[in-house]
Amino acid sequence: MTNKGLVLHKLGTLRTHVERLVRRRPEALDLLQHDVDLQDAIGMSVLVAVQEAVDIAFHIATDEGFGLPASNAESFDLLAKHHVVSSELAAALVRAAGLRNRLAHGYASIDVVRLWNELPEGVRALSEFSKAVASWLG
Repeated sequence: MTNKGLVLHKLGTLRTHVERLVRRRPEALDLLQHDVDLQDAIGMSVLVAVQEAVDIAFHIATDEGFGLPASNAESFDLLAKHHVVSSELAAALVRAAGLRNRLAHGYASIDVVRLWNELPEGVRALSEFSKAVASWLG
């Protein structure tokens, strides 16, 4: 059985960082391109928010006996298979996890244009995930 208190705590952290992403994203790409500190702040919130979503997905999948995910992507797919989230949301979360991986592993450096372009979908997916999991928890 899923540890509801743990998941709710992680949802709180996820929501905090999603709120920071919404608040910090400037109105224009060029403002982000010229502000390395803002790039770092946004990148950190992406890392934390997506990691919390991955942790939640792993907890639910394993605690509910859905299986042991072999990857971040599979954790979201298992939640979709068991109707915790929709398959469309799972696919969007997989893309957000890809953004997190590029930031975490420093694949060359931050691609600011790609970060700018992918951020709105990632924020939407993380917000929807938070609502879906909270609803699933009851």
